[in-house]
Amino acid sequence: MLFKNLSVFRLTEPFSWSPEQMADKLSGLTFKPCSAHQEKNFGWTAPVGQSLAHSCNGFVMVCGKQEEKVLPAAVVNELLQEKITAAEDRQGKKLSKKDKSSIKDELMFELLPRAFSFSRKTYAYVDTKSGWLIVDAASAKAAEELLSNLRKCLGSLPVVPLNTVAKPIETMTAWLSSGDVPENVTIADECELRSPEEAGGIIRCKRHDLAVPEIKNHLESGKQVIKLALNWSDRIAFVLDENLAMKRLKFLDVLQDEIADIEAEDETARFDADFSVMSLEIAHLLPHLLEWFGGENRS
Repeated sequence: MLFKNLSVFRLTEPFSWSPEQMADKLSGLTFKPCSAHQEKNFGWTAPVGQSLAHSCNGFVMVCGKQEEKVLPAAVVNELLQEKITAAEDRQGKKLSKKDKSSIKDELMFELLPRAFSFSRKTYAYVDTKSGWLIVDAASAKAAEELLSNLRKCLGSLPVVPLNTVAKPIETMTAWLSSGDVPENVTIADECELRSPEEAGGIIRCKRHDLAVPEIKNHLESGKQVIKLALNWSDRIAFVLDENLAMKRLKFLDVLQDEIADIEAEDETARFDADFSVMSLEIAHLLPHLLEWFGGENRS
């Protein structure tokens, strides 16, 4: 499987856990489906095969799984209002906020066993050689939830978000304004611009020629780039945001061909082929990314 998003964290200390030790620690929080009255539950599951910490070429992958019960708000609110109205009619008075809250709790307890549920998996891996932790998460919140659970199991997890000397917003704005981009980088057809003042306006462009005067006018009026679609060496395409997170990651034909050329006898071998090519390519990309923004800021 190939990641679709990259939230990148720097390990501030050498990663001391072996895959076996890591799997043992994670086993204290293995995934279990929600009980009848649980709204959600998180646990670790094997990325592939049986181990909770799957190792390949010095990279160690884990997978968090979360299940949530789905109760449509409109349905809950309608049933709640019916119960509140019935209780007020019986008592001949308006209910207090506390009484309404108690009725809602009782209603949720009654509905949860009948609710639909859905689950999602979040993958992450540790690059033990270069000192990175990479999470396949589309939002900072989802990435932090996984790190929080990982920290809970391991006892500590010394990581910080990726940070660079140059500010990404200023650098990406300069790229789009001048067209002067780093070697092997091409600006694609998507960006998001924001006015610097508080609650400033936002312009979103997709499948759009970003060299047109309209875009330049927005930049000249003071708007700054907070997201920009990039192509690196015709190997990886992604949308880079102001926090250096990469969204909608695509491994392009060159890498897809490399993966397809690897013979895989079973599911684990196929997984390792994807994992190996992906992790090595990302390990090659990240030093370039740091260089684009003036190097890593570890202060």
